[in-house]
Amino acid sequence: METFDLLVVGGGAAGFFGAITAAEARKGQRILIVEKGSQALTKVRVSGGGRCNVTHACFEPRALSTRYPRGARALLSAFARFQARDTVEWFRGRGVALKVEEDGRMFPVTDDSATIVECLQEAARRGGVETRLRCGVEDLKLGEGSGKWRVSLSDGTQAEAKRVLVSTGGCRSGNLAEILARLGHRVEKPVPSLFTFHITQKWVQGLSGLAIEDGEVSVPGTGLKERGPILFTHWGLSGPAILRLSAWGARELEERGYEFVLRIQWLPGIRTEDVVESLQKNRSEFPARLVFNGPSIGGVPARLWEAIVGDAGISDQERWNQLPRARMLSLAERLVRMDLSVCGKSLHKDEFVTCGGVSLKEVDFRTMESRIHPGLYFAGEVLDVDGVTGGFNFQAAWSTGWIAGQAISRP
Repeated sequence: METFDLLVVGGGAAGFFGAITAAEARKGQRILIVEKGSQALTKVRVSGGGRCNVTHACFEPRALSTRYPRGARALLSAFARFQARDTVEWFRGRGVALKVEEDGRMFPVTDDSATIVECLQEAARRGGVETRLRCGVEDLKLGEGSGKWRVSLSDGTQAEAKRVLVSTGGCRSGNLAEILARLGHRVEKPVPSLFTFHITQKWVQGLSGLAIEDGEVSVPGTGLKERGPILFTHWGLSGPAILRLSAWGARELEERGYEFVLRIQWLPGIRTEDVVESLQKNRSEFPARLVFNGPSIGGVPARLWEAIVGDAGISDQERWNQLPRARMLSLAERLVRMDLSVCGKSLHKDEFVTCGGVSLKEVDFRTMESRIHPGLYFAGEVLDVDGVTGGFNFQAAWSTGWIAGQAISRP
């Protein structure tokens, strides 16, 4: 049986950060990361379309904590110790500069996630951290009388560790949930948090690739509402506004089986009577022009304008001077407020974020140590913590991993 000072379960962002922090804080520890997949840091590699959205340029802990639908209060204390500014400095100190984009997301200046992966792997190597791939945890229990953890690995070997850091990402593995339940921990049911919406209306799918810079989306009958860019895809809708809505409504939308009405305001903040006035102006100034050809109202893109005109029952041969008031009002109503039926979801690119995980009441966020079992620590998305899109989930991983590593390194 091999013996370690620290065994890290899960080779993702939080696991590597925790292991590196522990190794650098106290030299000479024997640390092992076990990753059941064939590759470590998988989500780091695919994040941001392969560029890696490392964090967000939000450098005030309280403001930063508001970007988390679950875990905001617990993370506030964590961010007071290690926040986005610390993440930037951590990578800068290891030769990796980050840049800020207009929306606040931060990426390596290389625009290549491999820069972040290689930085973490090199820091782990320098710290003497061992990594074992294709190796999951089959069982975890506290050794009788020894105060050490006995770990059964999927490669058939056994290991003993003074401390164990669980950082497996979203707690989707039934085996892990069962292990933690046997240890007395409550695991909140994991459900998808960042996802896009399936909408089957043909005109929606026909607009694939079109981006709306500013729209408002909501779910009637709930308090869910977001404003921001919306992106049409070949299966429905995505973009920051949709993804934020999916994060805040993760549990409620899951309970509805991902079938619900999505209300969209293409011209947020503009009243119906103002839109009607603009349409009447079009009728006066462009009487012989086809309604289908615009001009559109409020900067609505031409392709979307054409789709909304068609949805209002206006033919592609109807001219402004032929437009009945009833259809003009129908067009105005659709521009101001349109209801679409959502009938499913898809993952956001290759990224998969869940809400749910280890109950936060059972974890001391000053150390990330279990309140039930000393020597057992948690970091990252295995906790019931998740953020909206924009680098916030990685920041939670860096912060909780750093706090755990610091605590673990204490004699």
